[in-house]
Amino acid sequence: MPESVSDEEAVFVEPLAANFEMLEQVHLKPTESVVILGDGKMGQLAAQVLTLSGCEVMMVGKHEEKLALAEKRGVRTYVLDDAQSFTLENGRRVDMVVECTGSAQGLEMALRLVRPRGTIILKSTVADKSTLHLAPLVIDEIRVQGSRCGPFAPALRALSQKLVDVRPLISACYTLDEGLAAFQHAGQKGALKVLVRV
Repeated sequence: MPESVSDEEAVFVEPLAANFEMLEQVHLKPTESVVILGDGKMGQLAAQVLTLSGCEVMMVGKHEEKLALAEKRGVRTYVLDDAQSFTLENGRRVDMVVECTGSAQGLEMALRLVRPRGTIILKSTVADKSTLHLAPLVIDEIRVQGSRCGPFAPALRALSQKLVDVRPLISACYTLDEGLAAFQHAGQKGALKVLVRV
């Protein structure tokens, strides 16, 4: 680990690397537009990585305080009231949608937001089975790309060069003796990353 990367920042190397994997999988032009679905840890990291490409980045989420973190990075945000009816202004559709909600409705919303011949990146695994109608994928020639783990080197460089700031994603830090309290905090609604210092 480079000396310029703190232990707290180093905790994020793996999920940050998983987001750099998107740039390995898809050639994203600076003129393109992207919507990230989900304002949790993965969505926040995706937003920071994708803004490095120079493209227009938007985020859809349910938590105003989390969306505010993305806004500080130049991301346009939308509060999701109803997943079934959400659309962008004027029915706009984008080049790429990154699904980070972890919900069965995430892929359905992604299909409504991506343009024909656009790309949907699936970052979250959903335990629920989906009854998704797949015809729009064929009709609109949508590319669906699963995206999981990624290269550590770009993540380490981004942290070392302070291109990505993960510190606002740390909700709390506990000692090992406070481990039970840390787990309780991590289980609370709205918590992002809870650290335990060993």
